[in-house]
Amino acid sequence: MIYDISQEVFSCRVFGGDPAPEKKTLRSIERGDLCNLTAFSMCAHNGTHVDAPFHFLKDGKTVDEIDLGSFVGKAYVAEHRGTVSANDAAVILEKAKKQDPEASKRILIKGEAVVSNEAAKVFASEGILLLGNEFQTVGPENAPMEVHLILLGAGVVLLEGIRLAKVPEGVYFLNAAPLDLAGADGSPCRAVLVTPDTYSGGGSNEAG
Repeated sequence: MIYDISQEVFSCRVFGGDPAPEKKTLRSIERGDLCNLTAFSMCAHNGTHVDAPFHFLKDGKTVDEIDLGSFVGKAYVAEHRGTVSANDAAVILEKAKKQDPEASKRILIKGEAVVSNEAAKVFASEGILLLGNEFQTVGPENAPMEVHLILLGAGVVLLEGIRLAKVPEGVYFLNAAPLDLAGADGSPCRAVLVTPDTYSGGGSNEAG
């Protein structure tokens, strides 16, 4: 089974104050043109997207400088509601490690969860590669800076605005590779999760 955990771009949620994606039809077969041709503009942090360290750190890595291994590999989906405390983070990591040590390097939090500064320190100290969440920002919307500084400062890339409602807790193969945007602080991506039976050669190849 393949789960598409991305938002549709033109109807996606937008963080307060950010510009929304816009689409423009340049050519149309219906109007007599030879082909259909679309142009669009969007913020690097619209919809489902990744944050590079440069988003909050002057000398941090830009999105094109991050090893793709951070975005592609085994991941663990953990369900949580409300604020993620330091203890919650430790429990999530322990469950992930028991399921698959490699998957514990990429943690995706399912549900309306906000990562606290204390939880961010736990994730950062464990050296995870990626942390994903369903909101448009990983920390509190009214004060996101500190959580970003803790995680991005430790080299943890962020995958924000994912959609996990149909995805059960457990281990998956994640592909959330960003666009190769030189010098950018983030990038939209088409994030997908693949069940173990699919990426091991069996099972269904249907979109979730």
